Amino acid sequence: MREQTGPDGWREANRARWDERVALHTASDYYDQDEFRRTRDAIRDFEAAEVGDVTGRSLLHLQCHFGQDTLSWAYRGAARVVGLDFSEPAIETARDLAAEFGYGPERAAFVAADVYDAAEAVPDAAYDIVYTGIGAVNWLPDLVGWAETVASLVAPGGFLYLAEFHPLADVLDDRTGSQVAHDYFRTEAWDEEAPGSYTDFEARTVHNRSVEWQHSLGDVVSAVVGAGLRVEFLHEHDMTLFQRFGVLRRGEDGYYRFPDDRPRIPLMYSLKASKPA
Repeated sequence: MREQTGPDGWREANRARWDERVALHTASDYYDQDEFRRTRDAIRDFEAAEVGDVTGRSLLHLQCHFGQDTLSWAYRGAARVVGLDFSEPAIETARDLAAEFGYGPERAAFVAADVYDAAEAVPDAAYDIVYTGIGAVNWLPDLVGWAETVASLVAPGGFLYLAEFHPLADVLDDRTGSQVAHDYFRTEAWDEEAPGSYTDFEARTVHNRSVEWQHSLGDVVSAVVGAGLRVEFLHEHDMTLFQRFGVLRRGEDGYYRFPDDRPRIPLMYSLKASKPA
């Protein structure tokens, strides 16, 4: 693994934070494990439309947390799914859930490893689809190294699909989302103490240090293209998955948007990049 630079102890702090939050997340209404056990599908509608039919294809999910999205792709017909995450408790939870659904490791395998070590850690040399979930790239200090790893795992004729929160949202004030409060081109890490979680901001937690990085849209696209993948599309979306700003309103489709009397800005984006056959 190429050495990733950052504040002292950043990787260990982030892992401890995510390890602790697995139990919090699996018990939360946000992830609603009971509902997931009934539907076995947590994929957002825009992702399903953009990724397309996965029937018979192999799919690798990087930074998979405890596997809801990974297993959803299996339910949608992927012949083989592999999830990778650096949190052992998350991977153990994902394996238990796969077994509960009757998926053996030949259909749904989960690997505990750092994303930068994915090429050496996963069971197959390449995959038809490499998918990375929402809220993932902000935990990565080195986008170039990440993109090179991803590209090495995309099979010829396959593609990377990335859905993420838009970096523009990170520069706006937290309360109203109407004023520029932070530097869009910030390169130093955000090294903070933040108790709770996006599933429960009031939860009492012990491992509260988080070290994250802000990546511009241009940096993401440039890293992917520089790794040899061809961008098929870059879509920007006016909605997000949670109440990022206090003024956002939840629509009937479950997404959060600014009120109708506010100008719209992109709150999420999605990207598909392919490897030549």
